[in-house]
Amino acid sequence: MSDSAQPSLFERVGGQAFFEQLAAQFYVSVRTDPVLLALYPEPDDLAGAERRLALFLTQYWGGPTTYSDERGHPRLRMRHAPYAIDDGMRDRWMTHMTKALQVCVSSPEIVAEMHDYFVRAADHMRNV
Repeated sequence: MSDSAQPSLFERVGGQAFFEQLAAQFYVSVRTDPVLLALYPEPDDLAGAERRLALFLTQYWGGPTTYSDERGHPRLRMRHAPYAIDDGMRDRWMTHMTKALQVCVSSPEIVAEMHDYFVRAADHMRNV
């Protein structure tokens, strides 16, 4: 079977509902981290951030392009540029995302695949 014939991660995890659950679980944890929470312009209302994360991850992993349809190209580094993201912030973000993965994903292969992406993405977002 060639790589192009393999189902996307979006398909392997069951679609949109999985990414909504993952984003929700991530933000449950973020809400308990005052340092990371301080980066959010609306820390008392994270529903928009949660939705955007779910839509971005859905699109990245092979699902519908709703994120780009609504917001344009993801431009993650540009969108995060106004926020001071150092090694500590990167590590905090990774802690919460790793915890969300552990709660939401039972397949070690999927955890590893997603974790690898999150490490690379989090490293790329550092700007301090």
